[in-house]
Amino acid sequence: MTNAPNILKKIITRKQQEIAQCKKTIPLAGVIEQSKYASNTRGFYQALKTKVDAKQNAVIAEIKKASPSKGILRKDFNPKEIAKSYELGGATCLSILTDKDFFQGDNQYLINARAAVSLPVLRKEFIIDAYQIYEARAIGSDCILLITACLTDTQMDEFSSLAISLSMDVLIEVHNLGELKRTLKLNLPMIGINNRNLRTFKVSLQTTIDLLKEIKEDTLVITESGILNAENVALMKSNNIYSYLVGEAFMRKPNPGQALREIFT
Repeated sequence: MTNAPNILKKIITRKQQEIAQCKKTIPLAGVIEQSKYASNTRGFYQALKTKVDAKQNAVIAEIKKASPSKGILRKDFNPKEIAKSYELGGATCLSILTDKDFFQGDNQYLINARAAVSLPVLRKEFIIDAYQIYEARAIGSDCILLITACLTDTQMDEFSSLAISLSMDVLIEVHNLGELKRTLKLNLPMIGINNRNLRTFKVSLQTTIDLLKEIKEDTLVITESGILNAENVALMKSNNIYSYLVGEAFMRKPNPGQALREIFT
């Protein structure tokens, strides 16, 4: 974390405090016990891979109320209705922010949204402790996000193994070549390339295009951030990318599912 951008350091410091408080409320043993009674996972990776193999758009549609850089994205925020809208709009999976302090998310948003649809769900969270992985399973997550910039190599290895042992998929996220090289050692089947530079907050789709040549062809690559219109989608397709994580472009529209359909048809 010593080389991490300041915003990430701030988030992780707060996350450490938050987890410590959660452990006082519900000890680790309690969350582990809760995780045993979660419903079966829905196959996040497989849902995406089926579409990608057929060269169809595989969209992870994100439910996000706010962000540190953009503030409130959507005042009229009903996760259950947004989830239904996305499902009707053709989303393959959902991504749901659960971080409270910086993204105004909540675990309950994930629980409510997942109950409203049949789609697999990613818990979008800053995971730095095994506690959060058991918690993710307990609230019904089908997949967890591991952000390379937040974690050591040992943590990435241990956390991904734990998630898989709990029947969840793992989306590991990178921002640059250095992070990608670290993740490739894990040999995970799914990698997310975030086109946002965490230091400048600038977004460039060229990030995905540049890093793609370093990744094995059988790895499922998901491009994240900066997909705002059909032209962006066409650029990705021309580089053999068919899977996308999109949030902001949908969240600002009156009907998120309709916005999804307009961009991806």
